[in-house]
Amino acid sequence: MISNTSKYAIRALIYLELYSSPEKKEGIKKIAGELDISSPFLGKILQVLVKHQLLCSTKGPHGGFCMKKPAIDITIMEVIDMMDGKGSFDSCVIRTTPCDNSRPCSLHHKLAPLRKKIKSLFSTETIADLVSEFREGKERIRI
Repeated sequence: MISNTSKYAIRALIYLELYSSPEKKEGIKKIAGELDISSPFLGKILQVLVKHQLLCSTKGPHGGFCMKKPAIDITIMEVIDMMDGKGSFDSCVIRTTPCDNSRPCSLHHKLAPLRKKIKSLFSTETIADLVSEFREGKERIRI
């Protein structure tokens, strides 16, 4: 449904909201190990999140990453748009070219209402909403 890049970005944001602070930044190796993501790939993801002002990054022996933007202000859709580009939910599942209401593929009209619901959910659900599930013990971030 969403790319691994977006999934890893969401997981990293949840992890950093749970375990980091401006006084206690988390290093990339620790985050990658805890989330079972390759360090180089995670590094690229985290740099995108830093570039978009979601994370703070500090270099050096006590460096690492922490949240910059409040988790309550980061929607799942915002992260997906950053990682996969805007319109990632609008691509046709059959054709290599886009389809729309005027030139629909055979699944277009069946998928349109589902896409609308998913986009609505991802546009209202925040990282803070997801973090609350972890804090209540309903979900686990570590493998």
